[in-house]
Amino acid sequence: MTNQECIELFEKHLTNEKKASPNTLSSYLRDIRQLGEYLDSHSENGIADATSADLQGYIAMLRAEGRSVATVSRSIASIKCLYAHLFIKQIITVNPAQGLIPDKSTQKLPQILTSKEVELLLEQPECIDPKGYRDKAMLELLYATGIRVTELIDLNIGDVNLGAGVIRCHSRNKERFIPMYPAAVKALSDYITLVRPQMILMPDEQSLFVNVSGERMSRQGFWKIVKHYQKKAGIEKDITPHTLRHSFAAHLLENGADIHAIQEMLGHADISSTHMYAQLVKKQLKDVYNKAHPRA
Repeated sequence: MTNQECIELFEKHLTNEKKASPNTLSSYLRDIRQLGEYLDSHSENGIADATSADLQGYIAMLRAEGRSVATVSRSIASIKCLYAHLFIKQIITVNPAQGLIPDKSTQKLPQILTSKEVELLLEQPECIDPKGYRDKAMLELLYATGIRVTELIDLNIGDVNLGAGVIRCHSRNKERFIPMYPAAVKALSDYITLVRPQMILMPDEQSLFVNVSGERMSRQGFWKIVKHYQKKAGIEKDITPHTLRHSFAAHLLENGADIHAIQEMLGHADISSTHMYAQLVKKQLKDVYNKAHPRA
């Protein structure tokens, strides 16, 4: 079996059986293509014939290049997933990836914005043109609900209930309803009633947020929007769309919200993912104490 055939088989497995998200699919396939390129130049074996030594050599090369622990660990996860599937399909008789062990790493707590920094960022879009109304609505909605950026751009007009002040969010064949605070409802209402009809390319366009071409906003497009307003606000922290999701969760927890309610709103399958924000809040309190207490 050629490298390309292995990759195509793996792609079908991730898409049809694993129901992998677009980001996971892209990352895993990129990892396997890079493995294939390494084997082409460093071994006589292809992906289907690779030995344990071939795979160990590839991982050693990634580490020698200074790749992050997270990157190497994800590459190992991709490779183990691939060879487990090839073994199940009886394309290989021995799994050469069994001996690969991810590097241990301490969990890095995410960076969040302070309440003042959030307010400063949300103040930046000026509602003087369609783009300003749209950007204001997107930023307000992201901080109001804590949804992922992929979920934000995947929203359709039918997922919004302005009267109830909630949005319906779809993720991996599941849906959840998340409330919005009044300012977010107003920003979204202004965008939907005053601006969106002018921006959409086709009358039957379902996408909630569209770009200047009238088509669904992309992840890259929204990333640029966030970076633009970060620079305009003069915030030195490196803000990404996910920063607002982290800030949403940490601020709710800081103000007494139940962690299980936050888990539901974030769409976490495992409560341990949500507990990360409890660690973050504790760390912030400790930092404040150390900076402010006269005997600290």
